[in-house]
This record gives sequence, C-alpha cells and structure tokens, in this order.
Amino acid sequence: MTLSRRGFFGRTAVSAGAMLVPATPIVPVAPTDLGAAGATGAADAAGVAPGSEVTVVLKVNGKTTRLAVDPRVTLLDLLRERLRLTGIKKGCDRGQCGACTVHVDGRRVLACLTLAAAVHERTVTTIEGMSKGDRLHPLQRAFIDCDGLQCGFCTPGQVMSAAALLREGRPRTDEGIREAMSGNICRCGAYPNIVDAIKKVAP
Repeated sequence: MTLSRRGFFGRTAVSAGAMLVPATPIVPVAPTDLGAAGATGAADAAGVAPGSEVTVVLKVNGKTTRLAVDPRVTLLDLLRERLRLTGIKKGCDRGQCGACTVHVDGRRVLACLTLAAAVHERTVTTIEGMSKGDRLHPLQRAFIDCDGLQCGFCTPGQVMSAAALLREGRPRTDEGIREAMSGNICRCGAYPNIVDAIKKVAP
C-alpha cells in the first residue's frame, strides 16, 4: 500500500503516542504528595465543594495558630498570605528551586508542594523562627561573614536547608555538602561561599 506524506506522518504520530502509554497501571498518589496544581485536581476529584474550608491547627515558630483554610491551599501560601511570614520565598512554585524550604517537625520540606491541611497539629519553623530577637542563628551569621548571599532571594531557603543538613549529620566534605544542598538553587552562583558558611558552623 502506498502512503501519502500526510498519511505517513499521521501513522508515525499514532505509533509514538502508543509507546507513551504505561504498561503498568497508574497508582493514585496521595494529595499530600502533589504540588499545588496537582493538589487542586485531587481535591476536585475527591468531591471537595468550592468554597469549603478545613480547620488547621499548627505551631509556627513557637506560636500555636488556628486557621480555616481551603483544603487546596499550600503551606507556602498560608505562611505568606495568611500569616505574613514573607521571609519564605515563592520562587518556581514547582518544587525545583528550594526557595520555599521550611522545617516541619524538624525536617526540611518544600512548602510549595505541601498542603496546609497536611501539617495539621505539626510544628513549622520558618526563617523568621531561626533567630532569637536580634540575635542571629549561627548559620545566618556565617552566611553574612562568608558572603554566602548576593541578591538574597534564595538565602532563607538555603539557611533552612543548611540547618537541617547539620541536624541530620550529613557529610561535612565539600562534595557532601553540595550534594545535600543540591535542591536549593542560587541564581547568583554563590555556591562556594555557601559551602564555606556551612563548614564554618559544622561541628
């Protein structure tokens, strides 16, 4: 059978599409594992009525807060828009830059990929909770001393990740620190100084 040019490309496209179909069933992902867009879709699929709210109680920087929120709201938006904790930054909003890193029960998480409802009755620490009044956290001071920041946009997330890295007992070598901090992007390229700042505080 002779194929026209249009027919050839049409069949090629169909064949390519068929190869993209997974051979195994797709396993549903829990809403707490989804990003903001995915969380919205999951909430809609679960039958959450538009305008409905859930009560979230959480301890943020040592202060217990009770809020009524849309179940699709991310922790990032709750902290910035509702609690006015603007030290946490909204960068890519896709979990790729690390600017929104906070601690939940002492572990670092990306707030843009975490639903606010998922942190109910948990402890959240933001960059504002790292210092004690005017006394900076040792990592904050080290970032200044080592010139580990330029524009400063990524710095809160960098500090939060670095604090978790030290608490986790990660490797203290340059390579180990770079690997553990690889989820935090510095568009200014201050990486060597960031490594120096972390090594300065590391025991």
